[in-house]
Amino acid sequence: MMPAQFTLRKKEKLKSRKLLQQVFANSKSFLVFPIKVFYLPIAATEPTNDTLKVGVGVSSKHFKRSVDRNRIKRQMREAYRLQKLPLHSCMQGSAQQLAIFFLYIHKEKVSTLFVLQKMELVIQKLTSIVHETPATPID
Repeated sequence: MMPAQFTLRKKEKLKSRKLLQQVFANSKSFLVFPIKVFYLPIAATEPTNDTLKVGVGVSSKHFKRSVDRNRIKRQMREAYRLQKLPLHSCMQGSAQQLAIFFLYIHKEKVSTLFVLQKMELVIQKLTSIVHETPATPID
């Protein structure tokens, strides 16, 4: 059985339509090619264990077949799931939540190993950003 730290639970997924709209409207972003990251620090009402909310997306403009889009989304979720521990431990116990959306912007499919390497860079950058960014209250 796998340890609980390497799972991606339902509570960690970015599903709220309101929060998704806020992430795209008010968030900051950066690019680690082929992944564009939108992130929005949110002031939590109380310290909780679910401090991260994560969403993944792939453009249907570049990948017409849903099979290809789903594979890339699966690769990105898996890469995040394996690499999230430093970011999760940095957010633990804080009165801040972070809504993150990963958008795949490359026009070609890449290997899972490549996505893993890029996700590691994304997590490192997010960890450094979290240390210096104050949270904004949610409406």
